[in-house]
Amino acid sequence: MYSFIWRRLPGNAWSKLALSLVLTAGVVTLLWIIVFPWAEPLLPFDDVQVGNGTEVTQEEAPPDDVIPYPTTNNPEPSSAPSAAPSPSVSRSAS
Repeated sequence: MYSFIWRRLPGNAWSKLALSLVLTAGVVTLLWIIVFPWAEPLLPFDDVQVGNGTEVTQEEAPPDDVIPYPTTNNPEPSSAPSAAPSPSVSRSAS
C-alpha cells in the first residue's frame, strides 16, 4: 500500500518525502480534531474503577453454600504434617 502511494506522488524522492510528511500531518490533524472528539463519547474511558483487582462483585460471588478453596498466599507456615520425608543423617558403622 505504501509503495502504491509513493509511486503516485509527483516529483523526485525529496519532493515525495516532503509531500508524504505533509499528508501524514494532515491525516493526524484530521483524526485529532474531528474523529477522536466524535468517537470519545462512544468509548468507555470514563468508566474507570480503581482497585487491586481482588474485589468480588455480586455476580462473581460464589453461592453461600459453597466453601471456597484455601488460598495459597498465606504468609504463615502451615502446622500440618508434611508428606515429604524428613532429612535424617544415618551413619552406618563399618
